[in-house]
Amino acid sequence: MNPYPQSIRNAINQLVRLPGIGQRTAERLAMHLLRASEKEVNNLARSLVELKKQTMLCSQCFTLSDTPLCRVCRDSARTQNQLCVVEGPAEMMAIENTGAYNGLYHVLHGVLSPMDGIGPDDIRINELLRRIERGAITEVVLATGTQVEGEATAAYLAERLKSHPITVTRIASGMPVGGDLKYTDPVTLKNAMEKRHAI
Repeated sequence: MNPYPQSIRNAINQLVRLPGIGQRTAERLAMHLLRASEKEVNNLARSLVELKKQTMLCSQCFTLSDTPLCRVCRDSARTQNQLCVVEGPAEMMAIENTGAYNGLYHVLHGVLSPMDGIGPDDIRINELLRRIERGAITEVVLATGTQVEGEATAAYLAERLKSHPITVTRIASGMPVGGDLKYTDPVTLKNAMEKRHAI
């Protein structure tokens, strides 16, 4: 028999449904929230409600936003003819955090995966092609992951974009900084060898 009151059990049951949260972590979080001030708990609850109510997809690049156009798409100081194609909003944020890219983005919301039944019509490839057909883009940077599905998606997009008068580039992949050669997986090592350059 679970000795917790129903209100605590309800909270634990909701918390354990979150990814990466097991039963013990859910219990610890519930106990933390119980000890927290009413203001802290209300702020958390309000932020979760606002998360669902106010978050939408940008109408141009399809990243997460709280306005019809996200802050990147609204920024006229960014390079307007460069488009970086990423799998999801998290990958976009990872690139943004580097400070190495100042163009626009296009978020696919997935990768091609025939084994999982995900084809070109299931991710935002048609929207990408429509953006390019408008003629303002001169370079598309394919920044999908280096796993099999990410590589397949990049290859598919490169093929579809061949007929357009644009430059299509692929982010480099290979050995991580500080990586030990003998512990590197074969796919990463193969990419590193194939994409070697003169120094």
